[in-house]
This record gives sequence, C-alpha cells and structure tokens, in this order.
Amino acid sequence: MSGVLAPDRSRPEPAPAPRRRPRRTTLDRRSGTGLGLALIWFSLLVLIPLTAVLVKASEGGWTAYWAALSDPQTAAAIGLTIVAALVVTAINVVMGTLIAWVLVRDDFPGRRVLEVVIDLPFALPTIVAGLVLLSLYGPHSPLGINVANTRIAVGLAFLFVTLPFVVRTVQPVLLELEPEVEEAAASLGAGPVTVFRRIVLPSLAPAIASGAAMSFARGLSEFGSLVLLSGSLPLHTEVAAVRILGYIEGDNLHGAAAVASVLLLVALAVIVLLDLFSRKVTHRAD
Repeated sequence: MSGVLAPDRSRPEPAPAPRRRPRRTTLDRRSGTGLGLALIWFSLLVLIPLTAVLVKASEGGWTAYWAALSDPQTAAAIGLTIVAALVVTAINVVMGTLIAWVLVRDDFPGRRVLEVVIDLPFALPTIVAGLVLLSLYGPHSPLGINVANTRIAVGLAFLFVTLPFVVRTVQPVLLELEPEVEEAAASLGAGPVTVFRRIVLPSLAPAIASGAAMSFARGLSEFGSLVLLSGSLPLHTEVAAVRILGYIEGDNLHGAAAVASVLLLVALAVIVLLDLFSRKVTHRAD
C-alpha cells in the first residue's frame, strides 16, 4: 500500500487569473504637447506658488512654525475659520441641493429672476458684498437686525459668498436625471425616502461633494466680505485670512506662510474626504 495519496480529480482546478493587459496610452504628439503645456501652466499658477508657501513656512524649523500657530490670536483665527467654513458648508449642502431641486423640478413665477440672483455672489466684488451685508445687517439695518462685529456676521458672510457653489454643481446633474426612473421605482412600491436614497442621491453625490469642497475652500479664503461686517476683532471675529494680512503687514512672512500652510492642508484633507464619501455613496447604491 503506497503512502502517497492520489490527487483528487473530482474537484475542478481553479481557472488561472486573467492577466491584466498593460495600459496603453493614447497620447500622440499633439496631445502630448498639449498635456505638457497644461502641466507647465498649472505648475506656474498652482504647484510652484504652493510649494513656495510650504518652503517659506518650514524655513524657521518646527519650533518657529509651532510658535506662529500656537499664538492665541492665530489659533483663535484658524479655529473660527475652519469651524465657520464647516458649518456653512453643511448648510449649503442641504439648502443648495434644495434650491437646485426647486429650480429644476418646479415651475413658478420669478424662477428666472431667482436664477440670476443666485449668481450675484459670483459677480459682486467681495468688498461690495461686505457693504451690502453691512447695510442690511449692521447698526442701521432697515430690517432691525444688527449682527455686526459678532461671529454670526462671519457665518453670514460665508453663506453669502458660497451659496452658488452647491446650487450650480447640482443643478446640471438634476437636469440630466430622468424622472421616469423615479416614477418607475415609486410604482414598484419604493417610498420617497427610498427613491431619493437609492436613485437620486447616488447620482447627485459627486456633484454635491464637488460643490461642498468648493464652498469650504471659498470659506477658508474669504476676506473682503468680512472686513466691514465682522470688524475683524482679535480673538473674537478675526479669521485666518485677516490674520495672514496682519502677519504680512508686520513683516512676518514666516508666520503668514505658517497659517497659509495650515489652511492648505485642511482644505486638501476636506476635499479628499468629500471625494471618498461620494465614492462610497455611489458604490453602496450600486
């Protein structure tokens, strides 16, 4: 009797994994030239300046970098800016999506006027936006609402300048959605919440994430609309952009670069997280 076991022929051998074909590029000489010019232009406008900011921030070493950021006035300005931008972005995601839905799915008197008004924050210089907000919500407000020199003024200014981003990114996607798909799902017994969660939201998620990212980044960098309404009071209503200006006026470029580097890293982290969230929502729906 042999001690060697015969191979089990009853089980089929697993099929070999398909070999992945090497990815072939479709760039020809003309496309390669265009890509090279685009990368050079992008580097001149974005990559090189951002790298210069990071290099400037690291010139004094970690001790000087931390000393600039741990200053109470600077820390308060950065914290207020990030928290206000996050809160405003969350509001814009809900209200911007709702406004886009109403503009696409409903027909009502004044809809064209509303379409134009939504784009006003894009067209107005930010200092003009600040003057408008101060006239409406300042000491001489015709509405009887005075929020000048308060943290509410910071959020109000952020809301004004960031409103169009979510609306204008979600609206074209809604225009492409077929209402018949939602009606078919409803006819099969799906409720409104299920239809929105399984059909509408996965299609809107990338656009909402894109609009939210732009809204958050715009809030982080806002300056002009805040100067008049918020008063830029240290430790109270001063935001990071105003603090950077203060460092520059005080000939402290290292401190200004340190604050700018924090805003850059925070914006990058939020953009990546929003992109991952939109991918997860879309994948889960599939």
